[in-house]
Amino acid sequence: MTTPVAPTGPTAAQWIEGARPRTLPAAVSPVLAGTGVAAYVDQAVWWKALLALLVSVALQVGVNYANDYSDGIRGTDKDRVGPLRLVGSGLAEPALVKRAAFGCFGVAMLLGLVLVATSSWWLLLVGAAAVVAAWFYTGGSRPYGYMALGEVMVFVFFGLVAVVGTTFVQTGTLPAAAWLAAIGVGSLACAILVANNLRDVPTDREAGKTTLAVLLGEGRTRYLYALLLVVALAALVALALVTSVLALLGLAFLVPAAPALRTVLRGTTGRGLVPVLQHTGQAELVYAAGLFIGLLLA
Repeated sequence: MTTPVAPTGPTAAQWIEGARPRTLPAAVSPVLAGTGVAAYVDQAVWWKALLALLVSVALQVGVNYANDYSDGIRGTDKDRVGPLRLVGSGLAEPALVKRAAFGCFGVAMLLGLVLVATSSWWLLLVGAAAVVAAWFYTGGSRPYGYMALGEVMVFVFFGLVAVVGTTFVQTGTLPAAAWLAAIGVGSLACAILVANNLRDVPTDREAGKTTLAVLLGEGRTRYLYALLLVVALAALVALALVTSVLALLGLAFLVPAAPALRTVLRGTTGRGLVPVLQHTGQAELVYAAGLFIGLLLA
């Protein structure tokens, strides 16, 4: 039975909530980190940093709307806890949310073309791959998000590609510091998804959505979350060793990460894990902002 759609459609506030603004640290953080490295090894190009930020945010919001659409039409969001789902709640026609997703992807591609034109042509291929990955996370007949590959792709595109790409468009180089920053930021971006999927294990299992959390089980997923925080910490220390001790300002990420880790390891389930998403997003943003400020000062 199809959930009836509100005749007036979503309000502006509901569109904003459906865009899942709490996930935006995963879009802002890579650009901060990559720009910090650019400032340290050469010179930050602020207008390119701004364009990279807009591209990253547009892709993140596009992914969120695409996920809302694809999970909504499959019925995966029927009993899910967490943020508002526009399609699953019946607030919006699926086609409308799909158009919003592709509109965001279009904005990302247009802005990305400016960076391509002022940097290197091969970035066009990277950008196209990012858009394809964004759609097929939950879209298409065989979405990779349903095959336990979501974390891998988040690490690649919201870690390696976003951070290193941000540094490259500003400096034309691919320094080791950028890769270390990318590993740290990518690990925390993965931790957000791991916490999200840990919360949704019961409903995802029932809906036939095989996330990594469903595959590993709740116990091992909790240890995976802890491991990702450790990897981020190790990457930050390594980054400080090859750049400046000031990069360790990023250690402030432990302040929001610590309560999130405690919540995960003590076996909290369901809605009790929602604050973990917020704290992990804050941790990623503080991590990136700390190393950005540190490398800028250095």
